[in-house]
Amino acid sequence: MLPIKCYLEEPSLIIQGLLMKCNYMFPDKLYLKLLYRIKMGFSLNLRNPQRFSEKLQWLKLYDRKPIYTQMVDKIAAKSYVANIIGEEYIIPTLGVWNHFDDIDFDKLPDSFVLKTNHGGGSTGVIVCRDKAKLDKQKSKMRMEQSLKKSIYPTLREWPYKNIKPMILAERLLEGCGSHGLMDYKVFCCNGEPRCVKVNYDVETDYHVNWYTTDWKYIEGTTVKDPTNPAVQIDRPQELELLLELSRKLSKGKPYLRVDFYISDNKLWFGELTFFPGSGFERFVPDSFDYEIGSWIRLPKEK
Repeated sequence: MLPIKCYLEEPSLIIQGLLMKCNYMFPDKLYLKLLYRIKMGFSLNLRNPQRFSEKLQWLKLYDRKPIYTQMVDKIAAKSYVANIIGEEYIIPTLGVWNHFDDIDFDKLPDSFVLKTNHGGGSTGVIVCRDKAKLDKQKSKMRMEQSLKKSIYPTLREWPYKNIKPMILAERLLEGCGSHGLMDYKVFCCNGEPRCVKVNYDVETDYHVNWYTTDWKYIEGTTVKDPTNPAVQIDRPQELELLLELSRKLSKGKPYLRVDFYISDNKLWFGELTFFPGSGFERFVPDSFDYEIGSWIRLPKEK
């Protein structure tokens, strides 16, 4: 929860909070229009969407396929992805549980990752490097809170609506260099990779760099993602394979972000995302929002 000072300095947060609290009163289209106006500061154009953020809202409303639920479920997605690109890219699962108290920590290794399967970003993720030092009470509170939350009602990301919330444990991956474990997020538009967003120094001094598919630095980012032009991420040796696997996984989808990690000189699948930032991220410069949007051909535009 944000401190009271934030609400006083930015009254729109009060309106946003009230809208999200009363989300059940509004149909999807009207709700997204209202929330977009509050969060982005301008109106949502659904008749002729041009921005990336606008096209994501359009896709929430008009591109709904049952398979998308399996694709975003962090447990079910593993079998979906393995059937397309192979089991060798899947991070080993150490266990799956309905509640935190069901976990038998004696059967887990000294290091692992706990996460919930139904969205919500980093809030539902716990990185444990030493099981003996894990604060189980704090971890339980965090996991159980995450299990109770759903991003569907307040953000209308409908693929998450019918996911049964669960906890899974995975093998902990280690980074290969000074920037820790880096997260390579491939933006795929109509089945073709168009750019790669790299999250680095995630556990220390979080930063993001964007690159073209031939690894040229892009001078753009989102307001919440700090970038540092003075720090350049080396072109990964696995880049061509990264792009090819992303191409296979995004085939036939208007937009899909495919995430991979690189650990031990090997690609590991992270997750599939249809709506980064739920389509409410502001870009710097603003033209970057339009540029990414221009890469997406919506189904009605065929």
